[in-house]
Amino acid sequence: MTLLQMKGITKRFDGVVANDGISLSVNSGEIHALMGENGAGKSTLMNILYGLLKPDAGEILVDGKAMDFTSPLGAIAAGIGMVHQTFRQFPDLTVWENLVFQNEPRRGPLVSADAARDFVRRLGSRHGLEIDPDSRVRDLAVGIRQRLEILKALSREARILILDEPTAVLTPQERDGLFAAMRELASKGMALILVTHKIPEVIAITDQITVMRDGRVSGTLVTRETSEAEIIKAMVGRNVPPTIAAKVTSNAEPMLSVKELSVRKAGVRVVDGVSFDVRPGEIVGIAGVSGNGQPQLISAVMGLEPATGGVSIGGQDISRLPIARRRAAGISYVPEDRHLTGTAPAASIAENIVFGTHRDAAASRKGFLRKDAIRAQARKLIERFRVKAASEQLPIGSLSGGNMQKVVIAREVEHGSPLIIVEEPTRGVDVGAIEFIHQTLIAERDKGRAILVVSSDLTELLALSDRILVMFEGRINASLTGSDMNEDTVGRWMMGGAKTR
Repeated sequence: MTLLQMKGITKRFDGVVANDGISLSVNSGEIHALMGENGAGKSTLMNILYGLLKPDAGEILVDGKAMDFTSPLGAIAAGIGMVHQTFRQFPDLTVWENLVFQNEPRRGPLVSADAARDFVRRLGSRHGLEIDPDSRVRDLAVGIRQRLEILKALSREARILILDEPTAVLTPQERDGLFAAMRELASKGMALILVTHKIPEVIAITDQITVMRDGRVSGTLVTRETSEAEIIKAMVGRNVPPTIAAKVTSNAEPMLSVKELSVRKAGVRVVDGVSFDVRPGEIVGIAGVSGNGQPQLISAVMGLEPATGGVSIGGQDISRLPIARRRAAGISYVPEDRHLTGTAPAASIAENIVFGTHRDAAASRKGFLRKDAIRAQARKLIERFRVKAASEQLPIGSLSGGNMQKVVIAREVEHGSPLIIVEEPTRGVDVGAIEFIHQTLIAERDKGRAILVVSSDLTELLALSDRILVMFEGRINASLTGSDMNEDTVGRWMMGGAKTR
């Protein structure tokens, strides 16, 4: 039975068409994937469904009845719930306080904590999503916090549940638990819409797939009858071969050596005595659930975070050097946030490409920038790195996420440093750009560069890395190679290793 229909949904922003006559149908008991590259219009469509935006044209039907949502309250009343990628919780409150917020059971004028706890237990038991109602949210694992978000939607009697990139911060084991819960909900007649870019997960869990490209539906596929290659082609309009990096073992002397590195925040060691090496001709990946010290570790290596311990490049101790001198010693760095720290969005592509080398002879003469030379170099890199841009003089902030990331990587690769540190190389990047970035990193490894990659995407790390280091509670608790580099083993170490076996 068709539970949800969206017919001819159109939405414009300042004359730009974000959704162009989109139609989507989801049945009761179905898990339906919504896929597409960044900017394809997925978020706009789901925001319309959840009442956050009003369409310019088209209609929404729930159980065959036309709906006109003016806010999320209308969508919730119609039985639509949404689990956002960023959790909407009060970390210092308990599970029950979060779940019944603004809908508290009362005994007279007072909130009945006992009734709220009982409600949480009954709701969790009914759907196989049990949580201790008295746990503080800040103390919960990410997978349990997500479970709370699902329960919040179910507490409002949702029959249609939107899940926005729900596995982005989960371990493989937590992901499998989520999938089991999704199947259970679907078996009870709910309709689930999974918004994701992870094709293997879509194939594993969904029944139908709607693919969007440039604001339109480019394909509606039956999951069991399709393939990864067909989904990618619907997303990007062409075939994209997968990256398969041959694993290598480097016996060269370390290019990067980190010894007993520690970082304190508010009296707590968020990085606790970490030691590791990265050698020329290898890619070392760092895995870990968000919040286990990965960003602070890289910040300490780069000199952006006060730390104790040692850091050396090619045998040279750089522990006391500022970031500019560390980079000069041989580090290229692609930071996690390309908008905030990787680029100056209002500056041109050419200006962003020259950042860090603007004092070199190729870019300046007698204290003045050689603008023609800078632009020529930018045009060369735009072509080499396949950046889609009409001109090198455009503001870099006008580019798509994938093209902006290509510019940052082009700049850092062109520096020629023997060590490249890359945080989240393909976060928010389109499928075609992901493949190009992966191939670029592998090519630089094969030229003899040492590469350190930090990523929350375990599939990415498994594809790229020759070794994987796993961080847990600020420490490296595993160094994995060969057959140990698989989802199950890495996932167990991400949750603490032997303690979870």
